[in-house]
Amino acid sequence: MTQSAAREPTRPVTIRDVAKHAAVSKSLVSMVLRGAPHVSEVRRRAVLDAVAELDYRPNRTARTLSQARSDTVGVLLNDLANPWFVDLLEGLSTALHAAGLAPILADSHTDLRVGRRSVETLVAQGIDALVVVGTTAESAAIAAAAESIPVVLAGTREPQLPHVDIAVNDDEVGGRLATQHLIGLGHRRIAHLRGPGAVGDLRHAGYHAAMTDAGLDPDRYAEFGGMSEESGYAAARRLLSRPDRPTAIFAFNDIAAIGALSAAADDSIVVPTELSLVGYDNTYLARIRHISLTCVDNGNFAVGVQAGKFLSERLQTPTLPARTYSVPTQLHIRSTTAPAPAEA
Repeated sequence: MTQSAAREPTRPVTIRDVAKHAAVSKSLVSMVLRGAPHVSEVRRRAVLDAVAELDYRPNRTARTLSQARSDTVGVLLNDLANPWFVDLLEGLSTALHAAGLAPILADSHTDLRVGRRSVETLVAQGIDALVVVGTTAESAAIAAAAESIPVVLAGTREPQLPHVDIAVNDDEVGGRLATQHLIGLGHRRIAHLRGPGAVGDLRHAGYHAAMTDAGLDPDRYAEFGGMSEESGYAAARRLLSRPDRPTAIFAFNDIAAIGALSAAADDSIVVPTELSLVGYDNTYLARIRHISLTCVDNGNFAVGVQAGKFLSERLQTPTLPARTYSVPTQLHIRSTTAPAPAEA
């Protein structure tokens, strides 16, 4: 037997070989081969060059299977522990169900703690599209996913990308409403527990504008309050320990406001007699009778419904220009705000 006769037959080139040669993911190769529009020209060219150089011949059966829709949508959340997501998810699920789509949830906050990459995990499961709910730390992964599948942002404005729709509320107006309410009650020492990202910037801008319009110093009580009960508590404790402590606090969200409520209780400061508190989101926590938190309602259910509508439309027409829909905000006045103390 000759040496050439004993040689094993050449192994067919696979899609995995093409992905490795082009230095991209296997899912991206699949997207290029089926002509998906959400792929950058640089990566498309890299895949097509690899296909030519390796003489890759797609398996017709496998290609047919890979092109079938899964009718599933990845839903990336920042933190499932935050009750803000409940109403939004209800609206989103309602719209997805109407479109014949099923959500697959991933908690970015938890996944990052255990070293798992939420976006890549969802994409690997063959989702048809991705909805990002709230501000996350996975902007780069979201941008990469947007090159191969439709992406919609709900309740967040980051990252801003071509062909990515945004469903939010008017955060700047909401920040202004909360602050004007406190000013109208006679408060002059008003603090704002600022939150992260573009949403945090807009709510702060509303606070800043209302304070400036009233001739008050918007920088006197500058504190980063974060998004959690713990961070809201810590920021409020810093503010309430000052000799010129504020008589009112506007928190980034309801859960941070709950933290501020606990900080006031620990310092024996009576709410609302000595300290008024305003939250944001109008979650079920705010509506609990013994909490009864004054807060901004950002239309979570409507935001979720709009995100679902955007997604079903983008699945039909992936090349639509990026759209932004802003749900109106309103203020719900409850038991945590009252006129400023006489000595203030």
